[in-house]
Amino acid sequence: MAASAQAPAAALSAEQAKAVLAEVIKAFGAPENAQRMEEARDNACNDMGKMLQFLLPVTTQIQQDVIKAYGFSNDGEGVLKFARLIKSYESQDPEIASMSGKLKAMFLPPMTLPPHGAGTGGVAAS
Repeated sequence: MAASAQAPAAALSAEQAKAVLAEVIKAFGAPENAQRMEEARDNACNDMGKMLQFLLPVTTQIQQDVIKAYGFSNDGEGVLKFARLIKSYESQDPEIASMSGKLKAMFLPPMTLPPHGAGTGGVAAS
């Protein structure tokens, strides 16, 4: 039944979501998780494809270990639901927005612009 697959997790208030988010951020700072993240980063060698291959599973697991206690499913879907919940509160609560940015910075590589000039990418400049 589809109804039974719905976890009651979405019922978290902004304050509860903030507390869970803080706990997730703290989990990334735990020595064993920091080591796992460092190993995954080393294996990825700043390659975006390898980041997805090595880093994403580690970050997903770290988040799952925390959020499953709050009613989210212990899989990638639970992490996505948590991310959507946090995103829904970002515009209402600057602290949640800041914490969310901090969390993303822990596992998303900094985005840099390619060293190409304007007019590349097949678009003719006129």
